[in-house]
Amino acid sequence: MRRGWSAAFAAAALWLSCTVACAGDAEDATVMLFSGRDLWRNGAFAYGGFITAPGGFDDDGLMLKVLLSGGVYRYTAGDLDGAHVIGLEGTTQVLPGFRIKRFGVEAKIFFGLDVERHKLWPDDPGNRLKGTDLGVRIATSNSARLAYGWRVCEDMFEDGFYVGPEVQYFGAEGYRHLRFGIHITELKAENYEWSAALGLARDSDGVAGPYVRIGFNVRQ
Repeated sequence: MRRGWSAAFAAAALWLSCTVACAGDAEDATVMLFSGRDLWRNGAFAYGGFITAPGGFDDDGLMLKVLLSGGVYRYTAGDLDGAHVIGLEGTTQVLPGFRIKRFGVEAKIFFGLDVERHKLWPDDPGNRLKGTDLGVRIATSNSARLAYGWRVCEDMFEDGFYVGPEVQYFGAEGYRHLRFGIHITELKAENYEWSAALGLARDSDGVAGPYVRIGFNVRQ
């Protein structure tokens, strides 16, 4: 049975992230509020939350990540003779962790409480992602992103921003998702930062189509 979007993304729709006021110097910030939207042919997702790092974001140290997400997705169910299944998902995560940066490479490792709720129409007997699950999140899926960018518009925006190609991969049990697109990252204004991407996606169900991703964060 081919699983669907929910196994590959912890994301999604109708969560509108917090409204915040700019305060303090971004270099001294210890809290980062974030949100994002992710849309493609078979899913509409959004998320929001915050990360706090008592020692700041530029040094190694402990962190805490809180994430709320939700959305709607569609996939093809092998156990239902290829019928389309519509899924609704909501997730809450509270994840302690830590950050390590060495030789220009940064790693952030989190694990902790994970609460998920999945509802399927029609019911898919072969899909274990349904109902309410409470547990510890360590790694139920995997993902990777490779991007290259050129800094542009340095005279128009604070330090300019990066534009370039990106490749993304998402995977989970019975599901794979590959993307090729163009990204804009590190578009900054004071403590605020935006990112976006646009391209083409294809999954292991053989479904292909455009995708759009928008992200936002602010440090306090």
